[in-house]
Amino acid sequence: MSSKAYFDEVAGDWSEMRKAFFSESIREKAFAVAGLEAGKTAADIGAGTGFISGGLVAAGMNVIAVDQSDAMLAELKKQLGPASAVDCRQGTAEALPIGDAQVDYVFANMYVHHVEKPPLALKEMTRILRPGGRLVTTDLDQHEFEFLRREQHDRWMGFKREDFKAWLEAAGLVNVNVESAGGNCCAASCETASPAAVSIFIASGEKPC
Repeated sequence: MSSKAYFDEVAGDWSEMRKAFFSESIREKAFAVAGLEAGKTAADIGAGTGFISGGLVAAGMNVIAVDQSDAMLAELKKQLGPASAVDCRQGTAEALPIGDAQVDYVFANMYVHHVEKPPLALKEMTRILRPGGRLVTTDLDQHEFEFLRREQHDRWMGFKREDFKAWLEAAGLVNVNVESAGGNCCAASCETASPAAVSIFIASGEKPC
């Protein structure tokens, strides 16, 4: 099963599944690092059912939500409601359906470990940022829980923080920082009794003016 097929299949259950994986504190940490200013435009890449997008709307942002799964985007619209005015666009991380320098913030929450080519995805996220804009991602530290690849179709078993930092810098960002997000991603396996608990990092950088 492809990653897209998996997320199409679980779209209706994803919001509840997400609650078991990580808490709202991860979102609040990401927003604090970004330094949100109401009225500006943010892109939520790998938006899923709207965990990040909903928080951005509540903070007064204009939001573009991108996901490869139409089913996820349909669920996002259902959960946030028609009045939210989130601009939903189907697309992949490596070819974002957003023009150059269109947004002030880019968020990718627990998403990059699902993409085929992380350095290319991060370059794409940088491309759509306006000068002075900020990219904020959260993701998994490198781990050895193979069942996450088999059962949840993770493409990567987390990342080394130094590698992620180098990719952000290679994408053209400055003031790059990678640090602990202060929480773990927890997931149970269908195969074993022992759940996984993987530390989460938050990585950020700015597009030069």
